[in-house]
Amino acid sequence: MALRYQSLELKHAPTPKIQHFAWLAGLEAAVRGILISTIPIAVYDALGSAQNLSTVYFTAGVITLFWGLMVPRLTQIWPRRWVYSAGCILYLISMALFVLGQSWSVQLGILIMSMATVTCFVCFNAYVLDYVPRADLGRTQSLQMVYAAAPWAIGPMTGVWLRSVWPPLPFLLAAVFAVVLLVAFWFMRLGSGKQITKAKGPAVNPLAYLSRFFQQPRLIAGWLFAVIRSCGWWVYVVYVPIFCIEAGLGDKLGGFMLSVSNATLLLSPFMAAWVRRRTVRIALRWSLVYCAVLFCAATVVAPLPWLAAICLFFGAFGLVMLDVVGGLPFMMSVKPSERAEMAAVYSSFRDVSGIATPGMAWLVLWVAPLNFIFAASGLAFGAAWLIAGQLHPRLGTLRPSRGRA
Repeated sequence: MALRYQSLELKHAPTPKIQHFAWLAGLEAAVRGILISTIPIAVYDALGSAQNLSTVYFTAGVITLFWGLMVPRLTQIWPRRWVYSAGCILYLISMALFVLGQSWSVQLGILIMSMATVTCFVCFNAYVLDYVPRADLGRTQSLQMVYAAAPWAIGPMTGVWLRSVWPPLPFLLAAVFAVVLLVAFWFMRLGSGKQITKAKGPAVNPLAYLSRFFQQPRLIAGWLFAVIRSCGWWVYVVYVPIFCIEAGLGDKLGGFMLSVSNATLLLSPFMAAWVRRRTVRIALRWSLVYCAVLFCAATVVAPLPWLAAICLFFGAFGLVMLDVVGGLPFMMSVKPSERAEMAAVYSSFRDVSGIATPGMAWLVLWVAPLNFIFAASGLAFGAAWLIAGQLHPRLGTLRPSRGRA
């Protein structure tokens, strides 16, 4: 009898805790944090203009959008653990392309890295929705941000400095972190997620869930908040460093600003506690209007580059607050039977923002200076503020009938 129970214990991996997901989030943040300020500068140097950079990012975003929607289909063909591992390997391939430093390899490296990010993101969110109770989603998200705070705070400034020492160095360091991420994932034995019942028919095409998504206004609103928040980060990460270079502020200021802004992630548990004392709607609307005002102000004071940089720097604190609260409207509205597919739909916000932001920037640069990109993102935050007014007033608050959030 003892042997029987021992074999069951060896066969089934222990249930992962929210700390395990936080560790994975922190390791992936280390991969991307090193490069987040380095890649835009490398692409700008290779292509020569902000408009060419926007074209490359736009093309990569279109391709990655369709790739992200097909990741759940891949998890039906192969176990999810192998698909997640493939995402880590794609990170390594992209690093090798960036190390080559050629124009074609840099452009291809952006595409491969975008595919790696969305692959890991879809699988990661599917694991979270499998193993984390709905009531703990807010706490899980804030804990992930705490673990990711140091990589996001140290990485951008470190990556820019390493590039000044030797251009391939930040990409080699990011590759090391990608290997550590892969090893940690297999050590945690997450497997392929919860298997509630064995499938008795052909696998459902995840694209079919788009119709279910468009039938649920709460999911659409939550997805739009994620898109607009991601567009704000795109502007801050990609176009603020270029603005600093063109305004004569240097190529290191953008990375320094991003590092300091990301250090605010350490305050995310306090931000989450503030949200719990109020409601998701109130916190979301305050964050959106805060970002809208400061991003538009950066355009107005652009003739004084230092003052514009200060506006954008403080605007990034609103983006961090949106990271804390912006994903909750979607996560709290997903049905358990649609976890994997809706995780893929939700993850498309990265790719849609990767299309919308460079596309918008490309159009703006045809008729106006670069600083008007900040005004365009500010107007998007204002539109999201109006949409957030339609959220349920008690979203995210304690439900007395159930005793949980």
